[in-house]
Amino acid sequence: MLELVGVRLSDDILDGYLTEFPIRPAAAIGCRRDRVPLHRLHPRAVHAVGHGPGYGHRARPGCAGQRRNGSIGGVTVLDPGILLVSATRSEARYVPDDARLLITGIGKVAAAVAVTRELAAGAPTRRIVNIGTAGALHDHHAGLFLPSTVIEHDISSEALQAMGYPVVDSWNLDGGDGTVLATGDTFVADPVHRQALAVRADLVDMEGCAVAHVGAAFEIPVTLVKVVSDSADEKALDWPQLVDRAARDLGDWVRAELS
Repeated sequence: MLELVGVRLSDDILDGYLTEFPIRPAAAIGCRRDRVPLHRLHPRAVHAVGHGPGYGHRARPGCAGQRRNGSIGGVTVLDPGILLVSATRSEARYVPDDARLLITGIGKVAAAVAVTRELAAGAPTRRIVNIGTAGALHDHHAGLFLPSTVIEHDISSEALQAMGYPVVDSWNLDGGDGTVLATGDTFVADPVHRQALAVRADLVDMEGCAVAHVGAAFEIPVTLVKVVSDSADEKALDWPQLVDRAARDLGDWVRAELS
């Protein structure tokens, strides 16, 4: 702030500030002078609002210089053009605080309505990322997956198509790992249903295809990120106790891949 009004920022001045307000080790990114452009941003932004865009142009280089590796002043920064979608807050518990996060509620209809409303509001969106848990339909599946295909498993698409009503019940997603996710409003928690779905898919959830469907309608790419929380059998009923570990993995992925 002093340099903005023409005062030369000497080491003595900086040392005085550091004596009164020491920098915490966790926040000590780079040398102390590296933070000067960061602290100029707020007054320049305020002046841009009150006194014209010239101040905004002067603030832009400082902002660009402070954003390195997805952080400003050591704080994780996510692209606001990425819409992060989660059915529940418990699944998104560990995502960065500044994420553009949409909590939709559980199920296909809730997810479709919430994402459509968000996109229709007009905020620029270049990518949708749906994070959440999934049930494993095969015993060897564990960990985090990025499905390449998502199908809607509980719609009678063959019968409807036979009557002359074409139905889209499958969406391909770029950048996936080759797995197939099955989405439906049924909470799969019995071996018979699991076995039937395992013929068509690797994982099962309750929102993925709805997010993919809306993304396709708006021509916005969608990424599905699913962490296995259970085996889609009777143990799936313990989901409330299992979700926290999965949420930590999802938070770690968001920080690593989207920052």
